[in-house]
Amino acid sequence: MKHYAVIFAGQGAQKPGMGKSLYEASPAAQEIFERAGEAIMHDCFHADAERLKTTEVTQPAVYTMDMAAYAALREGITEEPSGFAGFSLGEYAAFTAAGAIGSFEEGLALVKARSLVMKEAGERSGAMAAGMGEREVVLSLVGKARGDDVLEAVNYNSPLQTVVAGDARAVERFASLAAADRGLGVKAIPLPVSGAFHSPLMKAAADAFAEELEKYSFSEPALPVYLNVTGGPYEEYSAAAVGTTNAKIKAIMVCQIYNPVFWQQTIEAMKEDGIRTVIEAGPGKTLTGFVKKTAPEMAALHAEDAESLAKTINSVKGG
Repeated sequence: MKHYAVIFAGQGAQKPGMGKSLYEASPAAQEIFERAGEAIMHDCFHADAERLKTTEVTQPAVYTMDMAAYAALREGITEEPSGFAGFSLGEYAAFTAAGAIGSFEEGLALVKARSLVMKEAGERSGAMAAGMGEREVVLSLVGKARGDDVLEAVNYNSPLQTVVAGDARAVERFASLAAADRGLGVKAIPLPVSGAFHSPLMKAAADAFAEELEKYSFSEPALPVYLNVTGGPYEEYSAAAVGTTNAKIKAIMVCQIYNPVFWQQTIEAMKEDGIRTVIEAGPGKTLTGFVKKTAPEMAALHAEDAESLAKTINSVKGG
């Protein structure tokens, strides 16, 4: 039976002081932070919440934190994971861990470039809100609220959470419709983000990133990576797509910016493939919560500091 998979946190999971405990507890994590450089270390350990909300700060810091947490995990768990996935930004950590991205430094450079094009696109317009309630009801409200604007479901997080994104006024209409009819059982929670990520409003960012990707070359993942854009493993996507490995991975990275994240489907695919334990590496435990809501029979662990790291390593070894 397959043992465990690692999932990586994305933008929004950041928190002041993240990684400092890992830095002090794990030589492998310390090495990752030092390779990231003093500026990113300072943002992780000392920046306040307001600075950490800034896209060009958040993305490199969270990617570094994800990779440091993974390095610390592998210090204590010698068995290779059975697969990887990462939520949005976290997918870059998944590709790095699987060997598709050649090094931590290359992944960090990619993430920095991605953050800049997404920041520029986000400054133009757009908003996001979490729709808490039955999926079909949320999707119905999206259709009613859209009008002539852009509004789409963009994060399929769990059976009872679907994030929507688009033009700010359409997101406001979505929230108003949910509030006006409590009988629908949907609560709309505005998200503190700078743009309508994973929506068609990010197409300009995706086009700009496609040009940046011409500087890079990617390899076949050495271990399974479950993709945001399909919810399934890279192997299935690769078998159906045309082109070289390098072209396929570039296409995934471009499409991911303006297409939905099928996270619930990712966890369900992992379960179908025999994975029974999922470890979230990086700040927070939001993804751990999604796993528990989507597949409660799976063990959901996390590693974000010295305490949770030790508990997770002991649990995996004991299992």
